Amino acid sequence: MSKIVIRETVVGVPAEGNAAASPSTRRLKASLNAKNESGGTKGTWRPKGDPYIWGIYWFLMVIAVIELFSASSTEITGSNVYAPLIRHGIFLALGTALVFAIQRMHYGYISRFAAILAIGSLGLLILTSFVGVEINGAQRAIRVAGFTIQPPEIVKLTVIIWLATILGRNQQPGGVSNKGVIQAAFIVVLFGAALWRNGLTNTILLMGVSMSMLLIGGVQWKKLGIVVAVYALCALALMGLKSINSGNEEFDSIATEQVAVTATADKGVDRSGTWTARVKRHIAGVSPDDPIDDLNRQVMMSNFAQANGGMFGCGPGNSRESARLPLAFSDYIYSIVIEDTGFIGGCALMLLYLFLLARAGRIAYKCSRAFPAFLILGCAVLIVFQALVHMAIVTGVFPVSGQPLPFISKGGTSVLVMSCAIGIMLSVSRYAVTSRKEKAKNLNEQLQLADDMQAANITSETL
Repeated sequence: MSKIVIRETVVGVPAEGNAAASPSTRRLKASLNAKNESGGTKGTWRPKGDPYIWGIYWFLMVIAVIELFSASSTEITGSNVYAPLIRHGIFLALGTALVFAIQRMHYGYISRFAAILAIGSLGLLILTSFVGVEINGAQRAIRVAGFTIQPPEIVKLTVIIWLATILGRNQQPGGVSNKGVIQAAFIVVLFGAALWRNGLTNTILLMGVSMSMLLIGGVQWKKLGIVVAVYALCALALMGLKSINSGNEEFDSIATEQVAVTATADKGVDRSGTWTARVKRHIAGVSPDDPIDDLNRQVMMSNFAQANGGMFGCGPGNSRESARLPLAFSDYIYSIVIEDTGFIGGCALMLLYLFLLARAGRIAYKCSRAFPAFLILGCAVLIVFQALVHMAIVTGVFPVSGQPLPFISKGGTSVLVMSCAIGIMLSVSRYAVTSRKEKAKNLNEQLQLADDMQAANITSETL
């Protein structure tokens, strides 16, 4: 008979002796040892990451290299036409290294440092208010050794990890407990309030992801309604403060827009704030016959790029508008994707992100514990929501704001953070998925998690 070899050192279980383990943990370990003695698969168990997530990740890497080079014409200098591609390639390589490292680490370790990571990122976010550097009209980054770090991007992922830990710890057969809902809502409001100075879009995105995680946890509709009401009141309060305090400008893709607004304010016009002005311009809309100025340049050039792409596009590298569209390589790169590959290519990219979410949902369905299900879906929702928000802004569905397209837009912090999210998803797919033929794996999975993270996944299939 063959035998399964399991690592002796697991999270929450001493390698020698069971004195510190709970009775339930000791029973699980005894059951696992009994199964080992009765036979199983020969050799050491070597799980692998989900091949579909790997495939999506590599597709996005290829698209990132092609489209960033196509959209970076305004950055290219005569001395080195490959400089933008090389810079982004370095961050993509670092991100890939993070993916390989994190996907080999058991996701159970992440829950132990969730609060520390979130609070640390909050500290960096607050630090930007004092020593941050201004980029495109907003003080949202810290410069370290010649590189800029954007804490808002880090905060979004660390908060998702902390929320997954809280919800996984408070999961019950009937849904998330009241304690878990209150803790989760408090964390979102706290970090959302810290994010609003760097852009209301980030705050709304964080609230949207947290609502999705609460829905996944089976929160009752009454509780969910209360959370929505609390979020809405907090969002209205933050928007009011943002309108009153003219010093707290949201990210502005066109720096001259702020000059124009200031000039009109000096003439006695009431200044309602950049974000409010953007909403008003979005509602008013634009026409191809409108004169192009500093206030509508991005929207107009983005529309021209998408129209030039047509159904099948003009081919990668043949973009006409990348030289005229401000920030074509970051906040508006999706318009260049459409110009290069057409409506078909734009839809294909959107479906690629949606398939990532669908695959994460399938993996979460197979998780026996609640925490990994929350973790993988939280990471997937964060990536996909951010991609959809970027696409909605570029196509004119949402007002203008600065939100990068995951992995494809230029931005080192965003690439590294999203790579960490992919690594976490792959870790969950390696260690948390169980099936009828993997009972020993299921038992070992329970040993890997701390005692307070053993809540069952209410959406898991019956094994």
